[in-house]
Amino acid sequence: MTETIVIAEIVKGAVHPTTAELITAAHALGSQPVVVVPCADASVADGAAQFSGAARVLAAKSDVFSNYDAAGWASALDAVAPAGVIITSASPQSKDLAARLAARRGISVVQDVVQIEGGNLTSPIYSGKAMQTVSLSGNAVVTVRPNIFAPAGNDGSNDVSVVDTTGNIATAVQEFMARASTRIDVAEANIIISGGRGMGTPANFTHLEAIADTLGAAVGASRAAVDTWDEIPHSMQVGQTGKTVNPNLYIAVGISGAIQHLAGMRSSKYIVAINKDADAPIFQHADYGIVATWEEALPILQSTLSAMMA
Repeated sequence: MTETIVIAEIVKGAVHPTTAELITAAHALGSQPVVVVPCADASVADGAAQFSGAARVLAAKSDVFSNYDAAGWASALDAVAPAGVIITSASPQSKDLAARLAARRGISVVQDVVQIEGGNLTSPIYSGKAMQTVSLSGNAVVTVRPNIFAPAGNDGSNDVSVVDTTGNIATAVQEFMARASTRIDVAEANIIISGGRGMGTPANFTHLEAIADTLGAAVGASRAAVDTWDEIPHSMQVGQTGKTVNPNLYIAVGISGAIQHLAGMRSSKYIVAINKDADAPIFQHADYGIVATWEEALPILQSTLSAMMA
């Protein structure tokens, strides 16, 4: 699915106000954007949560964002940002980033845009002596000059989803549990941890069962897992042709996020995804995502949860 993506402008480790102008520019293209915030600390993305007009806010958390490195930033954002039209600021750093993102995705780049009318983008050429207008016919990366578009309002209250690629799984577990606890009433908590074909073998579901025992949770499975292994019964299947669930906390491990599965769990109050593929669709619906294999994540998840609940 093609979307419009705003890459938040980050200055001195914080979301710069020009990001609100980029949201308005995205609306001129006709859609509410996904705001992607490059950060080493997910709390930085809270600075974009108050902007109105965003479809959702995604914290792209990685150590690479601690300092600007063009190749590193482009690689990390390319892995996390959905497909679509990407909008950034026309600052020197973001123009460099835009060109690199466009090259990685094999799409066009339009720099220094000062006007958007539908799919028509206008930008100055020949040192500002003339203006050119191009028409978008597909995905592209667009940089927008500051102080051209009116900033979006500050009355939004977007939840922040996190895709964590830092590799520090213990810290990630503590962070997502802290975030979940602000939304989950523990007295009424119901929790499901589900595994997909990415678990490798049905024997590995014992790792999910151990975590379920720690949390007092149920164990589920994707249709792919049920169809692949006879040992995983249909009674565990979550999805359109299985069970529709609505827990307070849903943890998806090794599940790509097919439409069939999402139909059965997307109304969960808080969704955590663990998958080794940063491009997995499940991350577009998760409140917190950890990019890691189950072998890396589950032992640390188990030990960290045991310590937290001791």
